[in-house]
Amino acid sequence: MTAEAPAPGPAIDITVPCSPRIWNYWLGGKDNYEVDRAVGDQFFEIYPSIVPIAKHSRAFLSRAVTYLAGEAGIRQFLDIGTGLPTHDNTHQIAQRTAPDAHIVYVDNDPVVLAHARALLTSSPEGATHYIDADLRDPDLILERAGKLLDLERPVALCMLNILGHIEDTAEATSIAKRLVDALPSGSYLVTADGTNVVTGEAFEQAIAIWNQVGRPTYHLRNPEQIAGYFDGLELLEPGVVSCSRWRPSENPFGQPAEVDEFCAVGRKP
Repeated sequence: MTAEAPAPGPAIDITVPCSPRIWNYWLGGKDNYEVDRAVGDQFFEIYPSIVPIAKHSRAFLSRAVTYLAGEAGIRQFLDIGTGLPTHDNTHQIAQRTAPDAHIVYVDNDPVVLAHARALLTSSPEGATHYIDADLRDPDLILERAGKLLDLERPVALCMLNILGHIEDTAEATSIAKRLVDALPSGSYLVTADGTNVVTGEAFEQAIAIWNQVGRPTYHLRNPEQIAGYFDGLELLEPGVVSCSRWRPSENPFGQPAEVDEFCAVGRKP
């Protein structure tokens, strides 16, 4: 269990609402402040569907990582945009199925950096690492991750609710491509981001409020734009779908309701 020592970062400002802390609040976590709860409550009043989105997003991550560590045989995970520790982090999910799995978390938020120690746990057989880097600098991510993972062997690249922080879709797609291009055949891309195809204007209005007061800003994508991240990859069934409908558990009442976050998992041939 090791970590690259993070460079000194800015102090945590508890007077400004912070995306990871608000998300933590919606998931029932305790790593948040009054300013985060105030914005989270304001957002919820306008768009109460955000809590089901947060929970379905987390459940999708669990199902995807369980599949990759199990049936797909992946033993290396690169999780960019880690967020704050909560129930069932990527390393816990992966190592529950494959105790020898190695996980590298990437984030550059000072709030997340302050909680990095809580993420740095591992099964005795595996390893968990943490590096400080920005999604907008994929070459730095690859350089630092390459010291901790074997980039000659398949890697599962996980980017949930992070590409939406890149305002320009073409730039977000380019970043995803640069990262995937550096990984070998047999690697996987796992991603999910907010959309506006289920609830439309209601979510758009809530995001507009978020972008006025929260940092970093967030930008909704449509399913076709999310599918663009997977150009050249083999999409696993059921393709690009609402994260509530990616291989859900069997339910006698049929498919779960769609939520405005779409996801997919793709394999690099």
